[in-house]
Amino acid sequence: MDVRNSLAAGAYAQARPQIGATPAGQPGGEVFAAAVQSVTGTLQAGEAQARAAMTGGADPHSLVLALAQTELAVETAVTIRDRVVEAYQEILRMPV
Repeated sequence: MDVRNSLAAGAYAQARPQIGATPAGQPGGEVFAAAVQSVTGTLQAGEAQARAAMTGGADPHSLVLALAQTELAVETAVTIRDRVVEAYQEILRMPV
């Protein structure tokens, strides 16, 4: 067995419980709301770091880190939005 295959299998086994449709006991709407709040919190933290950097109250390292996290959050939100729109368009193309 190849080492890469065993590492991939181990990573999959660890990630498998986390990739379920919804966590046990939580409806899909609550999971979505929590994800939106997480993205919003990341964006607000990035804005706060940018304001602090402009006034001289933050070091450049923390600013770059906050901006990278903000960029990742926005890219993830845009990707999810694109997938939802694509799925909706696919449903519209289905014959009735």
